[in-house]
Amino acid sequence: MNHAPALSVRQGLVYVSTAAIAWGTGGPAGALLHGAGQLSPVAVSFWRFACGAVLLLAVARSRPSWRAVLFVGPAMAVCQAAYFAAIAQAGVAVATMITMGATPLLVAAGGRVFLGEPLRRTGLACAALAVCGLAMLVGGADAVTPAGAGYSLLSAAAYSLVTLTTRRMPADGVAVWGFAGGAACLLPLAAAGGLLPAGHAVTNVLLLGYLAAVPTALAYGLFFAGLRVVGGTTASVLSLIEPLVAAVIGVVLLGERVSAVQAGGAVVLLCALAWLARGELRGEPAGASQQGEASC
Repeated sequence: MNHAPALSVRQGLVYVSTAAIAWGTGGPAGALLHGAGQLSPVAVSFWRFACGAVLLLAVARSRPSWRAVLFVGPAMAVCQAAYFAAIAQAGVAVATMITMGATPLLVAAGGRVFLGEPLRRTGLACAALAVCGLAMLVGGADAVTPAGAGYSLLSAAAYSLVTLTTRRMPADGVAVWGFAGGAACLLPLAAAGGLLPAGHAVTNVLLLGYLAAVPTALAYGLFFAGLRVVGGTTASVLSLIEPLVAAVIGVVLLGERVSAVQAGGAVVLLCALAWLARGELRGEPAGASQQGEASC
C-alpha cells in the first residue's frame, strides 16, 4: 500500500546536502589509502563497500533486497572504481569536478527518457549554472588527461543510473544491499590486483574505517533517504557540494592554490545550489519528486 514519506522536503534537502559534504572527504581519503596502502582503485572501492555494508547491517537490520544487489550493486561498483581510477589519473579535484559536473545533465536526460519526468526550467537553469561554475573551477586546474576524463564520465554515468533506479525502490535496505552487491562484483578484480594494503597497518585501518563510516555508510544512507522526497535532478545538483568540499580540503590540508577564476566558479556554483534549494522549498521542484510514491 502507499504511504506518505516520513521526511519533509526541507529534511530531504539537508540529508542530500550532508551526504554530499561527506562524499567530498571520500576522494582525499581514498587517494591517501591508494598511496599509503598501495591499493588499486578497485581494491579501495571493494573495502569501502564491504566495510560499509557491515557497518549498516550492524546498526539497522533489513531484509535482503535482490533488486539492490543485482542492479544497484554493479552500478555502484562501476561508479566507485571508475572514480578512484580517475583520481589516480587526474587528481582529486579534476576527477570530482568532471564526474559531478556531468551527473546533473545525465540524470535530467535519463529521467526524461526513461522515467518520463518533465524537464522543468528551474532545474535545467540551475544545472546549467552549476556546470558553468564547475567549468570555471576546472579551468584553473591542471590539464585533464583522456584517461582521467574517460574514467570520470564513466563514473558519472554509473552514478546517474544509481540515482534514477533507486528513486523507484523502497529506501530501506538499498544502501546496505547495494554495497553488498558492489563488493561481490569487485572482489575478484580486487583479489587479482592485491587485496591487502601494505605499509603502516594503523594508518590503513584508520583510513578504511573513516572511508567506510562517513563517506559511505552515513553518506549513502542519507542520500537514499533524501531521494524519497527530493527529485533526482535536484539531488544530483545538490551533490555538487562535493567538489567544493574537495577543493577546500585541497587548499586547507594539501596546500593547493586557488585562482581568481576558480574562486568565482565556487561562487557561481553556490548561487546555483541556493537557487535550486529555494525553488524546492517553495514547491517548485527541478524534476518530479517521490512524494506519495513510496510503497510498502
